[in-house]
Amino acid sequence: MNFNSETLRGLRPLAGTGRQLYIETYGCQMNANDSEVVLSILQQEGYRYTEQLAQADVILVNTCSVRDNAEQRVLGRIHEFKPHKQRKPALLIGIIGCMAERLKEELVAREPLVDLVAGPDAYRDLPRLLQEASAGDRAVNVLLSREETYAEIAPVRLDKNGVSGFISIMRGCNNMCAYCVVPYTRGTERSRDPQSILAESQSLFEAGYREVTLLGQNVNSYRWHAAASEVDFPTLLARVAEISPLLRVRFSTSHPKDLNDEVLHTMARYPNLCRAIHLPAQSGSTRMLELMNRKYTREWYLNRIAAIRRILPDCALSTDLITGFCTETPEDHQQTLSLMREVGYEFAFMFKYSERPHTKAARHFADDVPERVKTERLSEIINLQNELSLQSNRRDVGRKFEVLIEGVSKRREDQLFGRTSQNKVVVFDRNDHHAGEYVTVEITDCSSATLMGQVIGS
Repeated sequence: MNFNSETLRGLRPLAGTGRQLYIETYGCQMNANDSEVVLSILQQEGYRYTEQLAQADVILVNTCSVRDNAEQRVLGRIHEFKPHKQRKPALLIGIIGCMAERLKEELVAREPLVDLVAGPDAYRDLPRLLQEASAGDRAVNVLLSREETYAEIAPVRLDKNGVSGFISIMRGCNNMCAYCVVPYTRGTERSRDPQSILAESQSLFEAGYREVTLLGQNVNSYRWHAAASEVDFPTLLARVAEISPLLRVRFSTSHPKDLNDEVLHTMARYPNLCRAIHLPAQSGSTRMLELMNRKYTREWYLNRIAAIRRILPDCALSTDLITGFCTETPEDHQQTLSLMREVGYEFAFMFKYSERPHTKAARHFADDVPERVKTERLSEIINLQNELSLQSNRRDVGRKFEVLIEGVSKRREDQLFGRTSQNKVVVFDRNDHHAGEYVTVEITDCSSATLMGQVIGS
């Protein structure tokens, strides 16, 4: 399939008389992008997307396995589909994605409402699986692939604003962090053909999108070999940035052990490479990082932070933090809090440790931090991050930023919201502005989560 603007516009969700497909997505941005790939595959087979559950002939739930509560939410949601199944016996219910890969045949054995199960590398097989399920069989394909990247499939864009789009540049992960189930549910690392990434980025820009986010479990590991040439992540970043200075480019996620200065210098050369880096720390304790198999120390992590501050002084930093990992002591916890203060993160995703089956931690370590202690430590981390976010936002009051407008504010119809290059949300009066437009905004006030401002020159 060629990526051009006409094809892309044609691959917006279609209306029609085909079987109605309803998709729910849980988890990360990569899952959201996978749902768009799934819709593209099935739309080519005549299925039509619906946002109305009651109209669905097929329900697909795209799942996450990173934490147990994510899986429990899905299991609870399956049972909520029962009245729809009773009303429409021919309704098919499928579980796809990481949870499907982890539980495999166990899902159809324990959940009688589930008709099919498909892992992240089996989406091309969904038409056959649905046909098999329609015939009354329980259909399962959870084979992992060493090659599948869905490179030539133009995702059907399910975003509402038509401004920001996600592009998967690689799949899988080789890092084998002790707590993480992703290598077991998404397989080994594979990079996507850079030409297909550039073509998709160009198509999005021509269709009116003004921002793309390049996705991978560890984007710094991106590497494409062909004949005598090699494309690494800094080279790919530069090529996407060169599509147009009006196209903002973001990426997620970076692994600290692989974030080199070349990536940072590339970002510094291109103003449209956004000044925001998500750099998961997970813990501030070197002892915990070793136990987690993160392959870096606290000192190494802070060295990378120092490099970012030196090369990209206007760059915002966000992170992931896990509290209550196996054997974590009060001192380990305090080291995480001190790391947060030293770095001064703008944002953070913060979680209690959740043991995942078959991971190294589940096989070799006891989940020995009491739930009460995990909750207390998480509350401390969240409270500190709220303080850090507010401090960061207060420093922006009085400054001017270029903001890409994404849409109407959730609270007021007469206001719009957009994001700075640093990925901070800004709210301001609508006036005659619209989504997809760049405006200069002076920041007048803030909360810990949002900047408020006024457009300059409007």
